[in-house]
Amino acid sequence: MFRVTRQIDFCYGHRLLDYQGKCRHLHGHNGHVVLALADTELDERGMLLDFGEMKQIVHRWIDEEWDHRMILRRDDPAVAALTELGEPLVLIDVNPTAENLARLIFEYAKQRGLPVVEVRLWETPKCSASYCEGASGGWCESGPPRPA
Repeated sequence: MFRVTRQIDFCYGHRLLDYQGKCRHLHGHNGHVVLALADTELDERGMLLDFGEMKQIVHRWIDEEWDHRMILRRDDPAVAALTELGEPLVLIDVNPTAENLARLIFEYAKQRGLPVVEVRLWETPKCSASYCEGASGGWCESGPPRPA
């Protein structure tokens, strides 16, 4: 099995509804994504996928759609005020937790035909969430640690 990863950094804001901790308030993160692809075969170039293609497909989407935007649940009461202020928003149907954002990135890569096996989103240097499908034992394979 061959496995390649691409790391993507972006900045975003969010808050969690129906939550009593600090993250119920609007705040931001310097997100760090590790996108992992795997396959048993390589292409005619001897690659699973060119790193530049991973950048063009997923990094570009994150940069254009999520970077420096507030990611909120569609029914968040703050949406109206932020929209009126002209703030760039991304509205999703679920709470914008690290887990849900990792799943959305995974689904985007999969829809684009990439052999994605795991997406890990680091919200902070010490906290990350992963999403994968069909992992044995219910656990994703661990990706590389976040660089210091």
